[in-house]
Amino acid sequence: MKNFIFISPNFPTNYWQFCKELKNNGLNVLGIGDAPYDELRQELKDSLNEYYKVSSLENYDEVFRAVAFFTFKYGKIDWLESNNEYWLERDAKLRTEFNITTGFKNEDIPRIKYKSKMKEYYTKAGIPVARYHLVTDDIEACRDFLKVVGFPVIVKPDNGVGAEATYKLSCDEDLVNFMNTRPAGVPYIMEEFINAEIYTYDAIINSKGEPLFEAGNVTPFSLMDVVNNKDNSVYYIVKELKEDVRKAGLATVKSFGVKSRFVHFEFFRLLEDHEGLGKKGDVMALEVNMRPAGGFTPDLFNFSASTNVYKIWADMIAYDSTLMPVGNRQWCPFAGRRDGKDFVMNHVAIMAKYGDKIKMAERIPEALSGAMADMMYVATFDTEEEMNQFYKDLLAVKE
Repeated sequence: MKNFIFISPNFPTNYWQFCKELKNNGLNVLGIGDAPYDELRQELKDSLNEYYKVSSLENYDEVFRAVAFFTFKYGKIDWLESNNEYWLERDAKLRTEFNITTGFKNEDIPRIKYKSKMKEYYTKAGIPVARYHLVTDDIEACRDFLKVVGFPVIVKPDNGVGAEATYKLSCDEDLVNFMNTRPAGVPYIMEEFINAEIYTYDAIINSKGEPLFEAGNVTPFSLMDVVNNKDNSVYYIVKELKEDVRKAGLATVKSFGVKSRFVHFEFFRLLEDHEGLGKKGDVMALEVNMRPAGGFTPDLFNFSASTNVYKIWADMIAYDSTLMPVGNRQWCPFAGRRDGKDFVMNHVAIMAKYGDKIKMAERIPEALSGAMADMMYVATFDTEEEMNQFYKDLLAVKE
């Protein structure tokens, strides 16, 4: 029996389903987390062979001891994953220390976590990248870069999660303010601003670098604005993955040497011609995420494709293949509504009109609300027109 350690199996709250499918496939599923065992949902308890509680997952020594305990008790650990961006470096360090060969190790981290390092591998794949400057204390070096690309620019941590601590600078005053207030000791990257929508390539990749499942989503406006302006959150799973996005995704898989992973690659689709990068409609690089798309997106894949990506992923782990069918594809919109807005339609009205289409309607955990708002609605539709009307109805506010 193969031993699989799952780090933080209780968060995100839907991740117990990964554990369930691993156990169903005959793996010995061992959880490490900082939530008390009694507070774990019953479905997660039923999906774990054993759970080791640490006082804090931030304490590496404690987590190391937990892995050592499981190694002593059960023998060699075959897999260790969190499927969580926040813990990717920790996962790699533990794999390196315990010689777990089925995932990224320490030497792989720069190219998969640092936005500046990713660009080399995108370029190798033939995918255009935005020009950039690594921010130091030298503001004149930033101004020299700005002479080339002009305002506005985007600044974000070179090694960061999502749109956290990401800002748009539109003038020299913004630059000065950013340089004076940016967090100490956090390396920042400055990039030319790209007027674009975000398209993703999401896939479960086997050990040969081949996709067992593919999907994609579109974010029609900036996640940075959602976080910084506390806007509503909108993204949707496409009914059919566009071929240019699929081609870029597969080239990225090959360039980065991805094997045996659930991945979430982000690309820009230009909304206007951009000198040096391409014409309106062209695809260019944004960043790679070597884990599933965040929050409840795996559930949206299931709704959109009438399938079970948790099982497909667990089949990849256990068998390096899957027999899980994928059904008829549909558009699957996510609408996150922010508290405090005076919406035209209340919850009762939404359910009255769209109840037969709604797949999820629930409060968003506080830890995810920055990027996903406070109350979410997920639905499925056969046509893009129906989906657009759904968004108009849910996001309309009273005059």
